[in-house]
Parts: sequence; C-alpha cells; structure tokens
Amino acid sequence: MKGTKNIGAWIRDAYRIFFHEMRLIFSDAGVMVIFFVGGLLYPVLYNLIYSHGTVDDMPVAVVDNSGGAYSRRYLEKVDATRECEILIYCASMSEAQRLMQQQKVHGIIYIPSDFDASLVRGEQGHVSTYADMSSFLYYKCLTMGTSLVMLDEMHEIQVERCAASGMDAQQAYQAVQPVLSDESMPYNRPFSYTIFFISAALLLVIQQTMFYGSSLLSGTLRERNRSFASLPDQLQGLGIGRVLLGRGAAYFSIYLVIGTLIALLIPWLFHFPQRSEWWEVEVLLLFYIVDCIFFCFTWSTLITRRETVFVLFLSVSPMCLFLTGFSWPMTAIPPFWQKVALLFPSTFGCRAFINLNTAGGTLETIAPEIRAMTLQTVIYYFLSFLAVFAENKVIEHRDALRRVRDRLDERRGIDREEDRRIIAG
Repeated sequence: MKGTKNIGAWIRDAYRIFFHEMRLIFSDAGVMVIFFVGGLLYPVLYNLIYSHGTVDDMPVAVVDNSGGAYSRRYLEKVDATRECEILIYCASMSEAQRLMQQQKVHGIIYIPSDFDASLVRGEQGHVSTYADMSSFLYYKCLTMGTSLVMLDEMHEIQVERCAASGMDAQQAYQAVQPVLSDESMPYNRPFSYTIFFISAALLLVIQQTMFYGSSLLSGTLRERNRSFASLPDQLQGLGIGRVLLGRGAAYFSIYLVIGTLIALLIPWLFHFPQRSEWWEVEVLLLFYIVDCIFFCFTWSTLITRRETVFVLFLSVSPMCLFLTGFSWPMTAIPPFWQKVALLFPSTFGCRAFINLNTAGGTLETIAPEIRAMTLQTVIYYFLSFLAVFAENKVIEHRDALRRVRDRLDERRGIDREEDRRIIAG
C-alpha cells in the first residue's frame, strides 16, 4: 500500500514538473524563438540557400597560348563535360580576368605555350585553372571538370605512346589500364552539395537548438537567483529523478514533433533522397532526442548568464558539424578531436541519419550508433543527476551563510536593504 502511494506521488510530482517546465518554455520568448522559429526555420533556410546543389555548364574563359592538337582536344573534352562550358577564347589573361570581374564567366583555363611541345617530348604538360570563389560550387565545377578530363587525357596519351612503341591497340589499353574500374555514386549521383551538407546538418539542428534553448532558460533563472536544483526541496523524498524526467518529458514532447518535421518533412519537401522507412527514422529520433535531452541538462548547469548562449552558438556549432565526419573521414581526424567528438550526441546521430536515410541502410546498419547514444544517455542522466544534486547543496550552503549573515546584521543593527536604498538615491 505504501509502495503504491509512493508511486502515485512520484507520478503526480513528475506530472506537475512537466507542466511547470512547459509554462517556463512557453513564457520565454527567446526560448520559443530558438525552439520553434530556429528549429524549423534553419532547415528551410539551409535548403533555400543551397537549393542549387549543382551548377551545370558553368561559363569559363580559355586562354590557349599553345594552340596545338593536344590543347584543342583537351578543351573540346572540357566543353563536353556537364560541369563546364567554354564561353569564349581570350587572347590574353587580362581579357579573361576582365570577363571574370564582370561576372560573365566564373572560371579561367590557362594553357601555356609549351603545353603541346612538352607532351610531344614526353615531358609533363601544365594547365592552370582560376575559379570565381564567390561560390564554392564554381570552384567545384571547374576543378572536377578539368580534373576528370585530365585523367582521361593521361590515359589517351599513354595509349598513344604505347602504340608508338609497337603495341597494338588492345595491348596498349591493357598496359595503361590493366584493371577496369567502374565509378558509381549511388547516394549522391549529381554530386549535389545540398544532399551532402543538409544530410548532416538536419539532426545537428535538433541538438543545437535544444541546447541553446534549455541553456537560455537555465541562465535566465540563475540570473534571477532561481534554479531547477531548488525544486527537489518542494517534493517528498528524493525528487531529483522526478525533476529530470518531468523536465525531460516536456522537451521530448516538443522535440518529437520538431524532429519529425526536420527529419521527414524537410527532405520530402525539398525532394531529397529518402531511402529508409519513416518508422526507422522515428526509432532513431527516439534514441537521439532522449540523448540530447540529458546532454543539455548536464552542460546547461554551467550556464550562469543568458548571453553566454550566443557566444557558444558561434564556436560550438561548426565544431559539432565537422566532428560528425560528414566532410572528412573520422580516421583522418586527430585522436584528440575524435575523443572530443564522443561528447556530442550529434556525432552519432548525424552519422546514423546519413547511413539510414541517405545511404539506405537499416536499423541493423546503425546499431553501433544507437548503442553509443544509449550509453551516452545513461552517462549524461547520472551526470545531470549529480549536477543538480551538487548545485542543490551549493544553494543550501549559500542560503545558510545568508541566514547567518542576516542574524549577525540584526545583532549589529545593520539594515542592508536600507543601505541599498540610500546608496541608490
């Protein structure tokens, strides 16, 4: 009977804390902006900014000082690529630079006068490219188009040299390319920067907006000499667990909706590849959101000022994004930063989402990431428990010191409130 009563009291307390947290969230305009405007607007803005994930037939200018057969063949192949279109042949680099400054072309291909002569002598030929860096996509198109043609030309020249040494065509091709390779890009066939970037950024938005919103709320309360750590004193028995789970339920109910919109609606709205079942993404979101909640509870205990959140926004977000390994292999990241990456739920959540939704994996495929997020959840739950407990003790000690000081002031006849009023004028 007593156990049933305690369970009922535990549920009532957690239920009351849940609604208390909801009132705090919906009464703070800054938190509302971060959660709902930032959480839903950032993915839309990212997609609108990177809506053109590819650039086809980018106009380029050519300065061909060689004018030989090899340079003409090379430029014809560049013009035939999807990435580049030769708009104009210029007589000098100054003319090509003027066209780039006028934004009529976004790249320049420069072939020196000794290009053909070097290849005829069996030496190395050089081609220089200059890209308009006002957009990364211009650089990508020019580099990719010219590099692919360069590789093809290398094979052609090697075949020609082998044939000139007495080999027939078949022997020459076998000597140049003894193993045939077939390049395939199944997950991002058009080389779209949008698919590459947004797949990693979507789940990062969940972690970052939750952390900034919850930290903003925590900093605001501490500025007002209030804290979530003071709540357990108002409950019966051990109340820290009820506070954590009651507060966590509030964030979970909000971010389950926001996360679903981010992970399912945004890719569908912008026609991104969605190679997984919707329920598999929801399973991933359950583990990821719970992990993010206790991650935020743990680290938000260090936030004592409301404005600290905006300083962290500038420094932490790019770091978290690159530590996911979406743009650089994790094996190539220094060991120190690999250890730092283990602190963030986004490291595992973003990888799992890319493997699941973009690469078409299954829940078995992302099982290592789910296990890592589960372990993080357990660790961060106990850390947040200890953080609240420690802060509660600090608050009790500070209150005890204040009571002692007030008693001493009363004996000495000191009225601090009156002193403050006199000093303030």
